[in-house]
Amino acid sequence: MTDQALPGDNGPALQVDPLVGALGAEVRGIDLKQDISGAPFRALNRALLDHGVIFLPDQHLTPRQHVAFARAFGELFIHPYLKGVPDAPELVPVVKEADETVNFGGEWHSDFTYLECPPKVSILAARELPPPPADGSRQGGDTMFVNMTLAYDRLSPGMKRLLDGLRAVHSSVSPTYATAVAANSLSQGKAVQAEQVLHPVVRTHPETGRKALFVNPAFTRGLEDMSQAESDAILGHLYRHACQPEFAARYRWRKGAVGIWDNRCTMHLPLNDYQGQRREMHRATVTGDRPV
Repeated sequence: MTDQALPGDNGPALQVDPLVGALGAEVRGIDLKQDISGAPFRALNRALLDHGVIFLPDQHLTPRQHVAFARAFGELFIHPYLKGVPDAPELVPVVKEADETVNFGGEWHSDFTYLECPPKVSILAARELPPPPADGSRQGGDTMFVNMTLAYDRLSPGMKRLLDGLRAVHSSVSPTYATAVAANSLSQGKAVQAEQVLHPVVRTHPETGRKALFVNPAFTRGLEDMSQAESDAILGHLYRHACQPEFAARYRWRKGAVGIWDNRCTMHLPLNDYQGQRREMHRATVTGDRPV
């Protein structure tokens, strides 16, 4: 099924094909190597706001083209612990070598929510993917996403009242994050520094005005003014609720594809199902604002 094309105010019409009902779409009809300011960007951003995560096949961006495109969304975040791409420090190579067993970011998360102003969007380009196995089974390395706005909408009225006004502690002191940084072949060799911030459990999206759950297993450590046992019970319920199949989508990457997700209202999970194979993606991350 194809969504109605988005006319971008005299810009190109975009073909938007939803992946599933919950979120996600493939977008065609725009060349990210060209200047997309003005109407084309507004149409692309509209598709992102409507679908939470969008994928643009067959873009094959160079690193500098990737950076130029990402800057259309705002100021870029420089990762403090991983080396950037040569000549493009704004890009982080998300690499799993064939002899590595742990993939970077391999649990449900939203990017860097331990920051006072977590990222607005992340933009991932597929550079090298695991080849299909010789036995004809599926190629590995897909990414899963969940719609945290839809997850909030489907909570009971009582749970919404409980969460209203609650704040959560987000911290960089995450065992999985620190381990992944230290084990990554592109690590700068610096230990992850302790950073901690309070964010609302339910945030209001600054562009759509919709409410979304804003907690994640990777960086959310607990709830303000609650015991760890109480926090774990509530957060565990929210994670189980949010990660139900009806709120999720799964994307199978192809070399040259570009994915853009709204970090303010989604979580994602890169699957680690390609042992013995190499996968390389380049990610640009756009600075956001303080959640409210």
